[in-house]
Amino acid sequence: MAAALLSALSFSPRSPTEALRIPGLDAHLCGSPLLLRVRNRPSLPSLHLPGGRGVSERVGSVSGGHLSAAPAGTRNYEFSDSVSEAELRLDIGAMDVQSSRDIFVDIDETSLLIRVKASGTLVTLMETNRLFDKINPSETIWYIDEEQLVVNLKKYDTDLKWPDIGESWESLTSGILQLLKGTSIYIVGDSTEINQAVAEELAAGIGYVPLCTSELLESYAEKPIDTWVVSEGAASVAEAESAVLESLSSHVRTVVATLGGKHGAASRSDKWQHLYAGFTVWLSQSEAVDEASAKEEARRHIEDGSLAYANADVIVKLGKWELDHAREVAQGCLSALKQLTSLDKQLAGKKSLYIRLGCRGDWPNIKPPGWDPSSGSDPEY
Repeated sequence: MAAALLSALSFSPRSPTEALRIPGLDAHLCGSPLLLRVRNRPSLPSLHLPGGRGVSERVGSVSGGHLSAAPAGTRNYEFSDSVSEAELRLDIGAMDVQSSRDIFVDIDETSLLIRVKASGTLVTLMETNRLFDKINPSETIWYIDEEQLVVNLKKYDTDLKWPDIGESWESLTSGILQLLKGTSIYIVGDSTEINQAVAEELAAGIGYVPLCTSELLESYAEKPIDTWVVSEGAASVAEAESAVLESLSSHVRTVVATLGGKHGAASRSDKWQHLYAGFTVWLSQSEAVDEASAKEEARRHIEDGSLAYANADVIVKLGKWELDHAREVAQGCLSALKQLTSLDKQLAGKKSLYIRLGCRGDWPNIKPPGWDPSSGSDPEY
């Protein structure tokens, strides 16, 4: 079963009815629907990523391509990035192309289709419905250089280095590092098992250190989490995990899997003070069975400010879970984080400032140095 992905770009709560469509993508996750969004922020446009069908009125549905592409080592093209432009070269020498009229290049801001008519047959040389980032199609040119078809793509964001033509697992794990800038990632959600599996996949992909709060707590207490909950209560476990998160908040380049369920710190709004130090991803298991219920579920998650997990920067909704889905879910997380950090390249630096000022709980509206969280007012100079 092909999984549907939701995608749209919504502006701040000051203008909740405005929406701007952005390119999305579809993923084949063997029955595991995957829906992504990024939460609203008072000072930052929010992002609902990547997309397919059926959300609230504020979310525009779009069609897309596949999450995964062929690894760079097996690709049949040459790719290079020269700051303002990206260049794609494909060999056509053996295809008996008679003239440039036999080459068809269809392109928009986020997709590319290249076909060649050879020996009376139309052959697809390249098709991607998810370029690594947006381009200006009106400024894209192509030409034949000896036995190669060369396509020059004018990049929309010249600061973003493209590791490859399309957004694949390989390109994301390589390209996201320039945007994360060492900022850690925290995985939250109802399932400790899913949190840990996705965190380990993410960490392995981007070269971060994987950490799991359940393992750290069980090592410290010398007993399973379930036993701890029974003997001392869920509040005790949440308090202990909060202390672990405080210790980890000063760390960089880690992917932290947090406790799932109601006994975890992330399920309590008053325990998010140190989670804000990194990019937070909520892995939310969806109960939707059709487009209508998915639309209603997405609306509830967007509007329900009482749910602690809704504090997360990125929400990834998934249905049926199997361990071999971890790579696809991790890729969806990276895609969403790339969109978020591309939108505001100062976001990672703002997270760093939040840490340096002591993770005082004033995210995202960071107060000046010397601010006392208990006072609720700015310091006097």
